[in-house]
Amino acid sequence: MDNLVAPPVVVGVDGSATALDAVLWAADDCARHHVPLLLVHCYSLPTRGYPDMLVDAQGLLTTLQDLGTQWLDEAAVAALAAAPGITVQTRSVMAPDISQLIDESAHARMVVVGSRGLGGFTGILLGSTAAALAAHAHSPTVVVRGTTTADGPVVVGVDGSPTSEAAIGFAFEAASVREAPLTAVLSWTDPLLEDAVQATHFTATEIEAVQEREILLAERLAGWQEKYPDVAVERIVVRDRPVRALLRIAEHARLLVVGSRGHGGFTGMLLGSTSQALVNHAPCPVAIVRPV
Repeated sequence: MDNLVAPPVVVGVDGSATALDAVLWAADDCARHHVPLLLVHCYSLPTRGYPDMLVDAQGLLTTLQDLGTQWLDEAAVAALAAAPGITVQTRSVMAPDISQLIDESAHARMVVVGSRGLGGFTGILLGSTAAALAAHAHSPTVVVRGTTTADGPVVVGVDGSPTSEAAIGFAFEAASVREAPLTAVLSWTDPLLEDAVQATHFTATEIEAVQEREILLAERLAGWQEKYPDVAVERIVVRDRPVRALLRIAEHARLLVVGSRGHGGFTGMLLGSTSQALVNHAPCPVAIVRPV
């Protein structure tokens, strides 16, 4: 990719405050991993709302290009101020934003975006647009939203699926470079017991289920703990809906990491309901990791 030596962190830039938050988060990640930062702005001519007699297409195109260049320059200055010494490149492209970011992700360490934007990224990560990027990006997708707690843990959702395994590895690396603790959460629900059994009153079957899942969680983490011995790990097994459990536990996290689709998803689904809900409601930045 151009003159970039290592796979870059790619950020969608559109002039919004949330996009700038994404740039600053990505700049910090680049500094920690010693990789370059690539800022991408997409623009296109509106297809409606601009009568031909009032707007000259070429003039509008030039204005959009100039505005995009301004936003990219401002984002680059902010990134270098936040993380001096990183390599920053910019790219302005006349193309649909989602398709361009997906293309960029094929050569990226990750793609980072804000929770919502304006201009070329109107409505990004709300509804179907969110699912499109998180589901189809070739690299992990990070949505910078909520509040990042400087001393909070990295939280990862675990369910034993291949996407969960990829998420665990991503989370351990993120915790290691940030010198942060890691909280690994395995949550499950049993539809047959959910209404009949209160969370504070476990039957013998429930106790056995918890023990089995504690063993499963320990097994899933064992190899990664050996690879990252510097990371302090807290293991949490809880009978609760995964979205509800992760939202609660990640309330003071610096990053929440989940797989793109875990157990319980339908064949062919690229983004599970848990991942999609967290993209829209997580209290902190959230990383969606697809299997390698």
